[in-house]
Amino acid sequence: MQKFTKLTGVAAPFPLRNVDTDMIIPKQFLKTIKRTGLGKALFYELRYDQSGKENPDFVLNKPAYRKAEILVTGDNFGCGSSREHAPWALLDYGFRCVIAPDFADIFYNNCFQNGILAIKLPQDQVDKLIDDASRGANATLSIDLEAQEIRGPDGGVIKFDIDPFRKHCLINGLDNIGLTLEKEKAIRDFEARDGAARPWA
Repeated sequence: MQKFTKLTGVAAPFPLRNVDTDMIIPKQFLKTIKRTGLGKALFYELRYDQSGKENPDFVLNKPAYRKAEILVTGDNFGCGSSREHAPWALLDYGFRCVIAPDFADIFYNNCFQNGILAIKLPQDQVDKLIDDASRGANATLSIDLEAQEIRGPDGGVIKFDIDPFRKHCLINGLDNIGLTLEKEKAIRDFEARDGAARPWA
């Protein structure tokens, strides 16, 4: 998993509430188990019209936001089904951070398992960041995970809370497999002792 320490990038404003995982990545794109190639289908029904052409009014189709790495969005983001393809699509598009007042629990957990920093902030602070992001490519945010700070384009600083264990995993690029491999020596030692004690097993 890619480490997350600091990020400075364009923030895309997406102030919709109750965005479910089917809106993030529609069901017809769930046939793959690969984590790559899903970025083109992110918010598919909003980004494209019925003929497959880009909707010029959608935020990610505007020139200022095509390379956005931070998404600032509304309450209850990622609700609906538990599909892990939703954070896969966000990450494949280029998003490393999502900021919202709240997230659906399973989506929130899946973000951290895939190297995406999900930040919960009070609604008034999210509204301020959405307003900042609406200024286009000039409105970049800087996120320092170690300091737990967001710096806006006007120099203002917003502090955020994060579970220490999740923070440790992101900074060190550890998903569940990585965490297990940290204990590789202990696992090998146990297997050796167990094999000697129970050769029949």
